Amino acid sequence: QLRLVESGGGWVQAGGSLRLSCAASGRTLSRSDMGWFRQAPGKEREFVATIRWSGDYTFYTDSVKGRFTISRDHANDTVYLQMNSLKPEDTAVYQCAASRRGFPSIGAFEYDYWGQGTQVTVSS
Repeated sequence: QLRLVESGGGWVQAGGSLRLSCAASGRTLSRSDMGWFRQAPGKEREFVATIRWSGDYTFYTDSVKGRFTISRDHANDTVYLQMNSLKPEDTAVYQCAASRRGFPSIGAFEYDYWGQGTQVTVSS
C-alpha cells in the first residue's frame, strides 16, 4: 500500500516562497504520475500541478504558471512543489496524490492515493 506524506507547509508573507515535499513509502512512485491539489476553506479541491512518471512533462493550472514548479526525485521517491511569489489566494491545504490513469490527470477522481495534506498560509 502506497503512503504519501507531505511536509514543508507553513506561514509566509505575500511574495515569499515555500517548498513542499511529498515522500512515498510502502511502494515506489517510479511508474506513477504525481499531482498537487489544494483546498481553501469553503472551496472545492483544486488541481495545481502534475508531473509525468518519467519527470519529463509537467502541467499547471493557469493561476500558478510561472510561479510554481513541480519536480520529482526518483532516487528518493519524493515529489516537490516549489512555490514562489506566493499570494494570499494561494492559502490552502495542499495535498499530493498518485495516479496511473494517464498524463495529464487533472481531476481528483483520477488519483488513487492521497496524502493528508500540509497547510500553506500566505498573509498580505
